[in-house]
Amino acid sequence: MRYLISVLCLAAGVLLNSQFVAAKNEGIGIWVEMLPWEEVNEILPKYSKFTILDVETGKRFDVQRRAGNGHADVQPLTAKDTKIMKSIYNGEWSWKRRAIIVIHNDQWIAASMHGMPHGGGTLDNDFRGHFCVHFNGSITHRSKSIDLSHQLMILKSAGKLNEYLNSSEPEQLILAYITGIKQKDERIVSNISAQKLNWEKYFRKVENIKPRKITTRTYEDNELYLNIPVEIEWIDENSKRQIYDGTIHLLRFAPNDGWKVDSERFVKDLLNFKQEE
Repeated sequence: MRYLISVLCLAAGVLLNSQFVAAKNEGIGIWVEMLPWEEVNEILPKYSKFTILDVETGKRFDVQRRAGNGHADVQPLTAKDTKIMKSIYNGEWSWKRRAIIVIHNDQWIAASMHGMPHGGGTLDNDFRGHFCVHFNGSITHRSKSIDLSHQLMILKSAGKLNEYLNSSEPEQLILAYITGIKQKDERIVSNISAQKLNWEKYFRKVENIKPRKITTRTYEDNELYLNIPVEIEWIDENSKRQIYDGTIHLLRFAPNDGWKVDSERFVKDLLNFKQEE
């Protein structure tokens, strides 16, 4: 799957995915491909080298694939590349997923990375271990399943995030919403939210979050409101475990519109819920 990014060569960068990223010599009409992992695995075999472009900041650094079966286990090439990567994460290593574009020869491929050194690493690069790069359909080491956080970032880098969210069924949408909060990704949650909120304020109050149960039902084509019972486990800003056993309210303005979350009600209910005894 492909889409064409219209690249406007400006002094500082280009408009990519509704954000500015640095790109001095990228040319006009760059294809960003959302390729399946099986195909990428052939394009980027072990020990191949490529460039990672962070979508939000426009920063780029060079890496080498060292291992990985369901995804690519990657190391920065040099200490300079490690320094650039760490600056993307504001100087602190993190498991947070980020939308990236992998640049290899003349191909730009939609991907996602996290920023936490782990496992083994052999390059002399001031990076203790490797990090993971996921592509469309990649699976994790442990669960052998697709990681939704990575997949949302891949959609984001491919310019297909809005299309995905606007066509999502209620359970799929709620999973993406909770994932957006977990990743502290304002773009994801703002796209799903029915209201504009100061998300940075709420992100600071939630250290981690995951769904335990989502109870959906069939609905009529003309329904505009849905109340979805959920059970959500989350860690607050004081590292205390909380359980929210309540409801997420969905609405849409017309039968053909995508569903949205009533974020004002959800945030109020979640943050006012008492700690589990």
